[in-house]
Amino acid sequence: MSVDGFIAGPAVTPDQPLGQGGERLHDWLFVNTTTDDRRVVAELLETSGAVILGSWTYAVAIETVWEYSSPFLFPAFVLCREGPVVETEGFTFVTGGIGNALAEARNAAMGKNVWVMGGAHTTQQFLRAGLLDELHIHIAPLLLARGTRLFEDFGRNQIDLRKLKVVTTPGATHVYYEVINQSNPEPM
Repeated sequence: MSVDGFIAGPAVTPDQPLGQGGERLHDWLFVNTTTDDRRVVAELLETSGAVILGSWTYAVAIETVWEYSSPFLFPAFVLCREGPVVETEGFTFVTGGIGNALAEARNAAMGKNVWVMGGAHTTQQFLRAGLLDELHIHIAPLLLARGTRLFEDFGRNQIDLRKLKVVTTPGATHVYYEVINQSNPEPM
């Protein structure tokens, strides 16, 4: 995420999956990675047993960037309104909403964490429903000024967080929060 809260720049397209300038949000991961950055990723991968992503993230990243191959080391669940045109190994397409996706992912994770990676709309749905235990935010030293905000539409209720850990590298500040209290989450 940029310092001003964007997880993608403006004009997201299959040819530009992170929008204009958005690829710089991941320089810490792909360009200027450090030992601490690699440790952040390794910890995420070691503790996760499944991942949930939205259909738009699937369309612009998996179809376009990874050409229908999964970059994940564990099962991936795609939230969608209807099944895929092309079946992709390693992906299960869930049309029954976030509750069904979470139940399937928890079952597949076999006691490990379920990573909800987005995009923004997917994360916002889980926040509104009170279904996130933690938020891990990777803040790139960048102001995008426009694009897709992570916390644009997460509901009207205040959400209390407790900072668990901060890892600072030249390319990102990795902040881990526990979701403490979410009064009156919206029904799924």
